[in-house]
Amino acid sequence: MTVPRKKAAALRAPYPWEKWRYRHLEGVRENVELEFVDPSGSGEYHLTRDPSEKDALAHVPGAGLSESELLGLSTKASRFTNTNGTLLPRPLAGLSASMDEFDSLDLFFRVQHPPTRFKDLEAQVSARIVASQIHMDYRFDFLRVTSDTVLVPITVRIANRELSFQSKQGVHSAVLNLYARITTPGGRMVQTFEDIISRDFPESLFQPSLNLSSIYQKAVPLRRGLYRLDIVTKDVHSGNVGVVETALRVPRYEDDKLDASSLILADQLEPVSTRQASLGQFVLGSYKVRPRVNQEFSTTDKMGVFLQLYNLKLDDSSHKTSVSVTYRITKDHQEIWKAAETSDQLHQASDQVTLQRNVPVASLSPGRYTFEIRATDQLSNQTISRTADFTIKPAPGANSARIPPA
Repeated sequence: MTVPRKKAAALRAPYPWEKWRYRHLEGVRENVELEFVDPSGSGEYHLTRDPSEKDALAHVPGAGLSESELLGLSTKASRFTNTNGTLLPRPLAGLSASMDEFDSLDLFFRVQHPPTRFKDLEAQVSARIVASQIHMDYRFDFLRVTSDTVLVPITVRIANRELSFQSKQGVHSAVLNLYARITTPGGRMVQTFEDIISRDFPESLFQPSLNLSSIYQKAVPLRRGLYRLDIVTKDVHSGNVGVVETALRVPRYEDDKLDASSLILADQLEPVSTRQASLGQFVLGSYKVRPRVNQEFSTTDKMGVFLQLYNLKLDDSSHKTSVSVTYRITKDHQEIWKAAETSDQLHQASDQVTLQRNVPVASLSPGRYTFEIRATDQLSNQTISRTADFTIKPAPGANSARIPPA
């Protein structure tokens, strides 16, 4: 049986759409095809990853059949089992390489990524510069999003003394340009981000501010695996450059095993409004969690601890978890402080529990300590623990001026 092409095409009624073709898009690739669709008929077109979105009959059973469906080689229902995120029918000649799931996602990300502003910093990352004139402390944490995706907050800390300030109208200002790139061990670029970091202090607070630090954070979603992280900062006023080159190993979170995020020791830990949830720097879910990158606190500081527990077992009748949590501070393996919590005191979300609390450090003498969280799932009899070392330093002078947080 032969189906005329015109007849098969006539059975499909498209929404308004446009296809744009580029021989070259800088920073994207060669021979790019982008489709824009207006399914509402309002004149507002949007970029789509699914070419079948322009098919007005895609969700109508028995209508708008393709040639392979008319020939009985496939069914319309099989479109909904596609693994590439489209509702395209099975073509007679097979799917093109451009319809590969990862290829189309990569293209979709690249065309929407803003152009690089700091090309000089990008070039320095590519050249693998090793000279660093600005010292940067950094850390990265890991929080599960899905079984396949991990949120990785990357935090950078720079002492204000490393920056070049210029004074204008009684305000001292410093500006840093930041460029970062995440690549696979084979050199394939996975993610880039860039930002401008500025710090301003009035004359009365400038000298005390030089004893403090400026902190920047960017949270990026990544799949489990090993990556390379490169960060370059440039002081706009002095031209000095800071470089970070490090491995970034994103862990795997199993679906049926009690697991936990990184344990974060924070100098700022507070709930945020629903409107602010998951928005802005240092916001993790419904909490603002600003890590103390160098893990150093004084007796006048607040120390918050933040941890998420995953894959807790749910009770069959109550559909709630049953978990006990113990918090400990030790010094030289001797217990200094201890507290405990149960499920009734914790913030639960299905099989996930968020642990967050402020810990008293005012009574601790200067020295090095270890903070430990140990959680036990009472229903599955699984236990997990996370530890983090921290240092207590003497409190600063009582006459020090108060400085706004970075």
